Amino acid sequence: MKTKLACAALATLSTAPAFASADTWPTKPVHIIVPFAPGGGVDILTRAVMAELGKRWNQPVVIENRGGAGSLIGAGAVAKAPADGYTLLATISQTVVNNRFLYKSLPYDPDKSFEPITMMVNSDQMIVANANFEGNSLKDIIEAAKKKGSRLSYGSFGTGSAPHLLFESLNEKEGLDILHVPYKGVTPMLTAIAAGEVMFGTGSVAVATPLMDAGKIKPITVAGAERIKQLKDVSTSTEQGYPYLQASLWYGLFAPAGTPEAIVNKIQSAVDSVLSDPAFVEQHVTAKGLDVISSKPADFRKFIQEDVTRTAEQIKAAGVTPE
Repeated sequence: MKTKLACAALATLSTAPAFASADTWPTKPVHIIVPFAPGGGVDILTRAVMAELGKRWNQPVVIENRGGAGSLIGAGAVAKAPADGYTLLATISQTVVNNRFLYKSLPYDPDKSFEPITMMVNSDQMIVANANFEGNSLKDIIEAAKKKGSRLSYGSFGTGSAPHLLFESLNEKEGLDILHVPYKGVTPMLTAIAAGEVMFGTGSVAVATPLMDAGKIKPITVAGAERIKQLKDVSTSTEQGYPYLQASLWYGLFAPAGTPEAIVNKIQSAVDSVLSDPAFVEQHVTAKGLDVISSKPADFRKFIQEDVTRTAEQIKAAGVTPE
């Protein structure tokens, strides 16, 4: 009996620090690493969400952009961070889904290095073009690419990213050879399209609207099932006769593996409360063409596994091999 009581006491003591830290967390600034250049969709949303959480937690929330290498640099840093909830990763699906198919070696394990906290939003992508492109549809892109001597190119934010897979599907299906030019993030990619360095790319309403309003880029199609509320005149790829051209990105929040479950759940609940505020959602989500997909950690982990299966098929179809 004494042995059992002693074991029970030890178990209680061993779990006490985690629960105590969850009760008082956060007691110092929280750092969020976004593994892309500033100004992208996940960066914009994360800053808005964390500004609200900083008020609720009464602690500063510091956003740090560590772009480059298809999000490997920033994600690798979070994977090595202490598992105490004070360093988190805000990223897109590419980091834990696509990258496993793109690189022979990763500075993290996409299945074991992180604790999924919550998916935040999903974003259907638009195919956009430089404003000087003479066409206004997918058919126009295809016809222009088939002209003799065509040297059209498209930008992406890395091998295996959404625009890369989308345009390689277009190349493969339509017998085209539109050149791939990777950039360090969606913002540098869109800037390159606006400057005419490349002719095409993809983007969400959130990041593409300023350049569209400035008359530097224009939407060609929505690569999704439904038209975007803010751009009702822009038809979908399915409506234009190319239903295989589908691209969406989800934004999610992660903690280093081993972060106490109670802290993970506390963060998830806080994010969910922000994304349940109608005023916040209207200003920072719906107005930017995004859809709230707040999820529990277990549901988020399951969704990631399903997304890996879907993406494996796309990667194979695009003929992408690990570098």
